[in-house]
Amino acid sequence: MSQNTPRLKRSLGLWSIVGLGIGYMTLTTVFDTFGIVSQETNGVVPTAYLVALVAMVFTAISYGRMTRVFPSSGSAYTYASETIHPNLGFLVGWTSLMDYLLLPLVNALIVRIYMESFFPDVPTWIWVVIYVAVITLLNLWSMNSTSKVNGVLVIFSVILIGVFLVLSWNALQGGAGNGTIFTTQPFFHDGVDTGAVISGATVVCFSFIGFDAITMYSEEAKDANTVPKAIVLALLIGGAVFFVAAWFSQATFPTLDGFQNTDDTLPDMALKVGGEFFKILFTSASLAAAVASSLSSHASVSRMIYVMGRNGNGVFSRFFGYVHPKTRTPFYAILFVGAVSLLAIPFSLEFISSMINFGALIAFTVVNLTVMILFGFKKKESRTPKQIFMNFVLPVIGMILTGVLWVNLHADALTYGAIWLAAGVIVLLAITRFFRRPLTITMEDEEIAEVRAEEAAHQTASTH
Repeated sequence: MSQNTPRLKRSLGLWSIVGLGIGYMTLTTVFDTFGIVSQETNGVVPTAYLVALVAMVFTAISYGRMTRVFPSSGSAYTYASETIHPNLGFLVGWTSLMDYLLLPLVNALIVRIYMESFFPDVPTWIWVVIYVAVITLLNLWSMNSTSKVNGVLVIFSVILIGVFLVLSWNALQGGAGNGTIFTTQPFFHDGVDTGAVISGATVVCFSFIGFDAITMYSEEAKDANTVPKAIVLALLIGGAVFFVAAWFSQATFPTLDGFQNTDDTLPDMALKVGGEFFKILFTSASLAAAVASSLSSHASVSRMIYVMGRNGNGVFSRFFGYVHPKTRTPFYAILFVGAVSLLAIPFSLEFISSMINFGALIAFTVVNLTVMILFGFKKKESRTPKQIFMNFVLPVIGMILTGVLWVNLHADALTYGAIWLAAGVIVLLAITRFFRRPLTITMEDEEIAEVRAEEAAHQTASTH
């Protein structure tokens, strides 16, 4: 990369990055999917969230450690390429790319469904085109503006979730549901099956995808060292909101009796605790959360595509590796994500949702593996009990937990994921000419490379 080549702009502070991670998670999803998860787990939604959160914490630690070593926007793609092999890194990036591309599409679908309910006579494609255009333009404008709009939307969503909790408390005081929040019924009761809870956790782990996407902002952080802290903060804050909201919801609605639509329970839940006016407000909060998730997911996946393009050769690689000189954003990668999001016009939410989580859980597993390979074997940090615990025990636990979630995925997710992975193998064979031409990997932007070169030169000089 030459001196005159535009780079991504370092404009994001710690809380901006945390906000993008939380926005990615779509906090109101806990209410949208409450009915589905409650049926799956036999009424212990908070337990499913807790299981998923524990599994994610171990992986978040691994992400934090790897992003300190490789502060690149490529995330798991970068770590696997640098630590194991570029070919494996490509496949990890390819599989996770499916999930990350589908998340902006899912949000566009959710918004389409909301707008259809409000304006049934308007052609649905109009809402998708307008919505995707606005999200794409905001991402093209600047990362800083995207972060600010995301922050406002996240705060609005959190405030309305707080209002829901207060209204639920009042409903419980009035005799609704379990009659009190201080009960263990939402966590465990007779008839709860461990396998069902794990299946429920595979559904809600979709909500946690976002903490790992924070690593894709590494090249736009004011200080790359804040990214590991932002990963853990976003996960814990998001997890706490999910768990508390699920607990209040399960205590207030121990069964789904009286719900008209168990596939999306948010409107009914809001109506039952706060009336028609609150239903409108809470639906608006859900819409705001979807927009926030669209902004952050669109931004993060475009960064991943940009890094994969920057690391390759040929016309397509130069196309996706382009950074606009004025906005300092990955211009064509952002446009590509917007084009994919237009698929919200023909597809259904059920179909697209069934394809998600395959790639993300593979990426989580591989990131835990890279910690062991890099620190435990390559750096030989396995002499003390602390090193063994950090470099082997923690990542192994993370791999086991994400592995359990992976094997319990919906059959459709496994099927579509396998097809996507097979397509990735074909693409890899084509670009490497059946492994005769190695992938050219440039994991770091020029700024990072310069800093490392200076550090290496300083260390060399100090030894002479």
